[in-house]
Amino acid sequence: MEVNPPKQEHLLALKVMRLTKPTLFTNIPVTCEDRDLPGDLFNQLMKDDPSTVNGAETLMLGEMLTLPQNFGNIFLGETFSSYISVHNDSNQIVKDILVKVLKPLDVKTKFYNAETDEVFLEAQIQNITTSPMFMEKVSLEPSMMYNVVELNTVKQVGEGESTFGSRTYLQPLDTRQYLYCLKPKQEFAEKAGIIKGVTVIGKLDIVWKTNLGERGRLQTSQLQRMAPGYGDVRLSLEAIPDTVNLEEPFHITCKITNCSSERTMDLVLEMCNTNSIHWCGVSGRQLGKLNPSSSLYLALTLLSSVQGLQSVSGLRLTDTFLKRTYEYDDIAQVCVVSSTIQVES
Repeated sequence: MEVNPPKQEHLLALKVMRLTKPTLFTNIPVTCEDRDLPGDLFNQLMKDDPSTVNGAETLMLGEMLTLPQNFGNIFLGETFSSYISVHNDSNQIVKDILVKVLKPLDVKTKFYNAETDEVFLEAQIQNITTSPMFMEKVSLEPSMMYNVVELNTVKQVGEGESTFGSRTYLQPLDTRQYLYCLKPKQEFAEKAGIIKGVTVIGKLDIVWKTNLGERGRLQTSQLQRMAPGYGDVRLSLEAIPDTVNLEEPFHITCKITNCSSERTMDLVLEMCNTNSIHWCGVSGRQLGKLNPSSSLYLALTLLSSVQGLQSVSGLRLTDTFLKRTYEYDDIAQVCVVSSTIQVES
């Protein structure tokens, strides 16, 4: 009977010798409340332990250095020194050899489109290592089309304070959310009206330090987002009051933009009343011709018959050239309150 030799899983033998630095000693504190049976015994033992930090005995991190016992992990963005030996143990030729060692952070991004051309970027950063990190910098480098405003500080009289407080440590498996507002530069906004299609937003630049001050850096690839599809006609609100009185007329200002770069439109405005919001004016009015990449401003009057937070809906725009109707609902929300009447005695 013929026995096949065992199949070799890997053709290459990899040997790595890392030049590592000493690490801080870590202890596992045992604590209890004063009313428990041991009383203050555990706390006194930790204070007498020479490896603990004075005044912070309950922290796992000690003040003594220990020599590394194993190779440890190498994370993406960290600097390390080592010797790598790759040996081909087989009789085959091996090509396209890559070394990838581990990523320390998990980065997720979300885009939110505002009523205007502004874009809000939310970046969720998670520490997926086994040790805390000092987050030195998390910034967004925008592309040439945008200006960026960081929304991660609380404005005060002096300098802005970070929303995360004075401690910028990110514990293992903890996640932080960073928010940025991007606005198109004037030359791009005026040239195209709105930025269409897939646009490049920019890239995140993250810098951190580990326990002994080793510095790591990670830059993401260029972030891209799909611009919202407004169709050929875009309607946006330029002015609307936050609070209005019940059964009293209030005014809003709308901006209508012809997003087409080639075709002129002939628009007709229709206003459809809802159960709570009523339009004041003549429906079916002619707005006239609107040239490509041009806009017009329209002042409208409404009246609400129901209190509370009400949605402004019911606008219809019809292009008489193509016989195409565009519907706009939930354009904005307004708070309706009852008007107070003062009676003199």
